[in-house]
Amino acid sequence: MSLPKIKEARELSDAALAEQILAAKRQLMELRLQQATGRMEKPHLFKHVKHRVAQLMTVERERQIAAEAEATAKLAAPSAEVSQE
Repeated sequence: MSLPKIKEARELSDAALAEQILAAKRQLMELRLQQATGRMEKPHLFKHVKHRVAQLMTVERERQIAAEAEATAKLAAPSAEVSQE
């Protein structure tokens, strides 16, 4: 089983991205529970799920930064026009 690709995460909508993050975190919790109770069959899944959570959260943060930059640009644009007069 190969690690998931970040390209797939970037293609998700914002709502789907949030849903995927929640699902991956739940899966990670389930894996921790399995490990604690001694029922862990595939310990390599920790790496895969943690990697997926990191990817999804990275994409989410990239989108937040882009939205903040866009909002800042919109606020700065009118003041630039006023100063030119």
